[in-house]
Amino acid sequence: MERIVRPPLAALSSLRQELTVGEHLVLDLFHSKLPSGWEIYVQPHLNGLRPDFVLLNPNAGIAVFEVKDWNLTAMRYYVKERAKGRPELWASRDAVDFCIQSQNPVTKVNLYKKEIFDLYCPRLQRGNGWAAVTAGVIFPFAPANAVKALLGPFRPKDPEKKYEGYQPIAGAEDVASGNLAAIFPEWGRKSSRVMSSVLADDLRGWLVEPDFAKLQRMPLILDSNQRALAETRTETGYRRIKGPAGSGKSLVLAARAARLANEDKTVLVATYNITLWHYLRDMIVRGLVSPDKFGNVTLTHFHLWCKHVCYDAGLDGRYEQLVAAATTKEAKDRALEFEVAKLAEEALSSPDVTRYDAILVDEGQDYRPLWWNVLRKACKPHGEVVLVADATQDIYGTAEAWTDEVMKGAGFQGGRWAQLNVSYRMPPGAIQFARTFAERFLPKGSVDLPCPERDSLNFYPCQLRWVQCEPPDAGTVAANEVVSLMRHTGIGSELANADIIVLTADMSSGSAITKELEVRKIKAVDTFGIDHRRKKMGFYMGDARVKATTLHSFKGWETRLLVVYVSNAAHLQSLALIYAGITRLKRDTNGSWLTVVCSAPELREFGSTFPDFFEMKPQDTTLERTTA
Repeated sequence: MERIVRPPLAALSSLRQELTVGEHLVLDLFHSKLPSGWEIYVQPHLNGLRPDFVLLNPNAGIAVFEVKDWNLTAMRYYVKERAKGRPELWASRDAVDFCIQSQNPVTKVNLYKKEIFDLYCPRLQRGNGWAAVTAGVIFPFAPANAVKALLGPFRPKDPEKKYEGYQPIAGAEDVASGNLAAIFPEWGRKSSRVMSSVLADDLRGWLVEPDFAKLQRMPLILDSNQRALAETRTETGYRRIKGPAGSGKSLVLAARAARLANEDKTVLVATYNITLWHYLRDMIVRGLVSPDKFGNVTLTHFHLWCKHVCYDAGLDGRYEQLVAAATTKEAKDRALEFEVAKLAEEALSSPDVTRYDAILVDEGQDYRPLWWNVLRKACKPHGEVVLVADATQDIYGTAEAWTDEVMKGAGFQGGRWAQLNVSYRMPPGAIQFARTFAERFLPKGSVDLPCPERDSLNFYPCQLRWVQCEPPDAGTVAANEVVSLMRHTGIGSELANADIIVLTADMSSGSAITKELEVRKIKAVDTFGIDHRRKKMGFYMGDARVKATTLHSFKGWETRLLVVYVSNAAHLQSLALIYAGITRLKRDTNGSWLTVVCSAPELREFGSTFPDFFEMKPQDTTLERTTA
């Protein structure tokens, strides 16, 4: 039987965090020596934790390992007692002492073991269940006796050595000789009274590499139309591209940015949403930009760019004064929509402001014509300016301002939009519901309907579920649906729990859902709360946790496991936002899952057309919390 290794061995060379020499040695040993029933997970996403290795055998048990390439003679390592007699790991070099307790491998594997037991395998029985999880430390380049002497104070007191096999410490001679008995004493176990395939399924959803991480290693694939747009420019340098959700607008933009950067052109990629940066950055890398050329690309959003040009031009005082004076919502809106842009326009008269060979704007329907006209002035003479847009996703009500007359004044002197029609993102089954929603609820003149790829219906299965509920129940219902999606992760679907995305229309709804997830001990990276702007800067798909953000912030992104909470369908922007949310579903031959949790009564009838429709009755006032 072929061993399960995730990520696959052929993909390990392109991991975002490369394996160390010692980790390669340990992986080779595990792969060559362990019985075939043991699965190997390398740097798995464990709900925010990243152990070096997790081994899993549905019949025999679980093991988690931390590998350290430390040379214990390179500097002095020692243990110091801290408050209340607790030991702490320290090191000394060139007469400078410093604490390295945060790198203590014993502390780390103990945490991994505890969280596996408490959170990721909650059905492991108390007491005896601890014996199902080995927590080991491996030093491939230090003698075992020296390692044990150093780390001994951090291991549980075990005078009779009854439990030593569940927390092994191994050294260089053990790795060199392939001594599995020393490295992993439980390696030969064939069965266990406390382990089962059901428990293994609980854990796999956290161990399988997230879909987004796999995509990061794959180059962009473009069809002939997309490739033509990515590899050419118009005579004037101005190009506008439109297309429905999932048609490859961002893909074309990223591929164009990579090509220009490789030609030593300076490129500014501008978005409206902060969170879209990470997605575009990864796509540009996948567009095969040379590592030494990536510095030619600058990613920003419009208002941050305005701030930077004001500072570059010496207008920082006026900028800060303008921002500080905007103390009411109306004043802030006026500053963001008009005043900041006009100050940036003034700043562009300074020779100290950076100009670019190309300016590429994604999600252009969110830009106001004024912003575009200011931004394009930062392009060098005879440079290139590209705008991509989808008016169907007009969530800010700005698309209607882009009239033909305005377009001519924005540098587009006649000519058609370049058009992308086919949606390569969504599974065909979801495309039909997105089309129906747009036709029914969005203005006819702005609708750009996605078309499925020819003959693709049977290749991309999807599960579409709609849960109609009352607003007070929405947080609990949405959290329960997240737990339900976890049953679809693992080896069969090649999905991880970290692929689950929760989208809401507003931050208060999102905060309610993340609190419900916390009750279930599910960690989520989110963009809610008073520090939401800082959180957005750190929000990216490669994070090891379940993700929760607003529908606004997830525009342009995609996932195969999606929960969308709909609370408001009373006006056009909220309907466009819902459309943008349900079109985030990504197709895959292994399947995709979309669940809409809706407390807006106006959409109940539409929701009832979903293949899996469930309505909570008014009498269902008490909801049970479902745990992972």
